[in-house]
Amino acid sequence: MRGKPRFGRLASVVALGLALATAPAAHAKKKDGDEAVSFDKDPYPSTYKAYPGRPTALVGATVYDGRGKRIDNGTVLFSGGKVVAVGGADLAIPADYDRIDGTGKFVTPGVVDAHSHLGDYASPGVDASSDGNEATSPTTPDVWAEHSVWPQDPGFSRALTNGGVTSLLILPGSANLMGGRSVMLKNVPAITVQQMKFPGAPYSLKMACGENPKRVYGSRGMKPSTRMGNFAVNRQTWIDAKAYMEGDHSERDLGNETLEGVLKGEILVQNHCYRAEEMALVLDMAREAGYKVTTFHHAVESYKVADMLREADVCSAVWADWYGFKMEAYDGIPENAALIANAGACVVIHSDDQNGIQRLNQAAAKAQAAGRRMGIDIPDAQVISWFTYNAAKASGVADKTGSLEEGKMADVVLWNGDPLSVYSRPEKVWVDGAMLFDADNPKLRPVSDFELGQPGEGDVK
Repeated sequence: MRGKPRFGRLASVVALGLALATAPAAHAKKKDGDEAVSFDKDPYPSTYKAYPGRPTALVGATVYDGRGKRIDNGTVLFSGGKVVAVGGADLAIPADYDRIDGTGKFVTPGVVDAHSHLGDYASPGVDASSDGNEATSPTTPDVWAEHSVWPQDPGFSRALTNGGVTSLLILPGSANLMGGRSVMLKNVPAITVQQMKFPGAPYSLKMACGENPKRVYGSRGMKPSTRMGNFAVNRQTWIDAKAYMEGDHSERDLGNETLEGVLKGEILVQNHCYRAEEMALVLDMAREAGYKVTTFHHAVESYKVADMLREADVCSAVWADWYGFKMEAYDGIPENAALIANAGACVVIHSDDQNGIQRLNQAAAKAQAAGRRMGIDIPDAQVISWFTYNAAKASGVADKTGSLEEGKMADVVLWNGDPLSVYSRPEKVWVDGAMLFDADNPKLRPVSDFELGQPGEGDVK
């Protein structure tokens, strides 16, 4: 078990048993001659079960709903793991609800990180737990990030308690052109990765363009060693995948099964890509192959092609001011996020870092401030969406979380001050209506088994 509360172990075991008993039906496809070929498209299903919660009313706080709306002296009701209602001070509160006074505080949806490697690159990191890059071939769409996740990674609880992170997309690394499948997780204590898997979340394929693939494989005297090599390998792989898709599937190919899922629109594409002209080329390649890019990650030059990204409905997952650390990141600017938003395109603040994931709110505030300095004033309520709703959209789960709307998961953060202030911290965090962190209650501070009995156990500094 990765942390408190202790009832998690029993709940997780029960959940695992129920899920195994209700595994989805196998997918079937006919071969020539009507011979059926069957396989399970979901062989590692989510066994996630929400921890128990209580009907709760947060009253008196400033509420940001994640969709650009601010409610002063607001009320948020949730029960049964779902948001019941969001409104003003006049919203009726049922008698059986716990009432929490948020006067002087702020409420947002649970924070979503659309780019994390927690569990695959555990924190603290050592070679033995470095499992994020299957850097043995330029294309490895056959590998799945979930098969590397270590649920006891203390980074999960740090992200929850310091950053209010309730969901996160775990991606393979960027050594390969096609790094493998992602896994979306709920940030809860668990024994197995299946117990953390976000129910109903789609898979994504992690792709990378630019310097990483050509450096890794060029240094071995292999193709690709150039950007044109990157595209050549990608294009041929897509051609082969389309041939596989149109075949009889008599022999399974795990990599082509992932690529077929992308071509059918069942699997999203998360594309690591820094430079503007490469993003434009990737969009052309996507049109040629017949798939859609959902999000460009680390997109430091999105500001140059923001109109193109808006028209293609592609999100840009960016840092506030992390650029210039390699040549393809040289032309990044702090005003990137504000310029993308000003063009009407989708902005996501992401981390790609075990420490940065604890401060996505502060990163968003820095990006907002950079915009203000050049005359672009993005309202606070819209900036909140950069690490809530937009991040959920980029991860394929915006219909389930990322905003405070009736019927959505009750993933909620009560901040002790303005979340766009460097002085503010999460005071309480709920995941599916269950309070999993309370700064005022030492019994609700998650501690991984890995940390038990060690110096710094549960330390949130």
